[in-house]
Amino acid sequence: MSILKGLKILDFSTLLPGPYATMMFADMGAEVIRVESQARVDLIRVMPPFDKEGLSAAHGYLNRSKRSLTLNLKHEASVEIIKTLVAEYDIVIEQFRPGVMERLGLDYESLKKVNPKLIYCSLTGYGQTGPYRNRPGHDNNYLSVAGVMDYSRRKGEAPTTMGIQIADIAGGSLHSVIGILAAVVHREKTGEGQYIDISMTDAAFSLNAVYGSGYLAGGIEPQPEEMQLNGGTFYDFYETKDGRYFSVGSIEPPFKKILCEALGKSELFGIGMSEKAADQEMFKKEIKAVFLTKNYEEWLAVFDGDLEGCVEPVLTFAEACDHPQLQARGMIVDVPKVNGASQKQMATPIKFSSAKPIYQHVGTAIGENTTDILVGQGFSIHQIREWKEQGVFK
Repeated sequence: MSILKGLKILDFSTLLPGPYATMMFADMGAEVIRVESQARVDLIRVMPPFDKEGLSAAHGYLNRSKRSLTLNLKHEASVEIIKTLVAEYDIVIEQFRPGVMERLGLDYESLKKVNPKLIYCSLTGYGQTGPYRNRPGHDNNYLSVAGVMDYSRRKGEAPTTMGIQIADIAGGSLHSVIGILAAVVHREKTGEGQYIDISMTDAAFSLNAVYGSGYLAGGIEPQPEEMQLNGGTFYDFYETKDGRYFSVGSIEPPFKKILCEALGKSELFGIGMSEKAADQEMFKKEIKAVFLTKNYEEWLAVFDGDLEGCVEPVLTFAEACDHPQLQARGMIVDVPKVNGASQKQMATPIKFSSAKPIYQHVGTAIGENTTDILVGQGFSIHQIREWKEQGVFK
């Protein structure tokens, strides 16, 4: 039995933030229909790299277990189709700029007249209000405006482009899922629907949990490489003799003691416990020098699985896939494809005691389920053919 069986979602989002959120819902058993345009194809569908059959790996992952319905939303019949669906698919997530869904007649106020219990989530870069509400942006823009990137860099150097999209996923996707599930609980208690306004910039701003709170409460503005967790102390990354890196996070005294002993520098423990900036700088300098005396494999042997010093190697993604911890957690799964083959994908990270994740299939072809969805809503084949001739869908 799936944990979210019974939840039905219409997904009007594209690219990464919304699709990642609805993938999480689909993994937990919700039924998700993607409402897509064939005139303006989601770029994720054509983003490399591709698998052996030419399927975008990102699309196969982000849109797994979802069905695809293509509609020309500017056509009046499409609006009526959506209103018919909303009677049953009573959760909507959309990612258009503010005002777009209203112009189409598919905004919250219009659709809640069809279904007062509707939960409707608008996910945008800057939110539905404020001077930036209509401004375009991407992950690095949101992180920059949210004050994250300035102190998340080396002193005197440019901010680093992240390998993952923090504002998009930690900001947009996860907060959308939390907001929608909270609205579901509220609806179960009261019978009321809800409109949810998620801004990726708002969410990224709230992630400044440690140093943002310090500035607001104490007036201490975080600076690059000067705080405890951004390189201002020994909590950092250290290069090995052969150009690889290890992460050192041995903040607590017991872990710090283990670190010093493993490095063969037990005498450094006292300096490491000092809060003086000069002592911290010296401690870090000593650690840096010691790491450069051995290569990656030699340090792996020192910091093996039994040494609990909060020191881990910086793995490549390929190495992470083979790591025994991630293997033991089942974090790579085979997801079926329509041709009988399968595609390896990352598993959902949420583990439930009484429910298993559902991986029905990889992301489908655009519009693959249009006819089946419409037939399931009670529309006749004759009507469907007529709509196709009228350009409601291809």
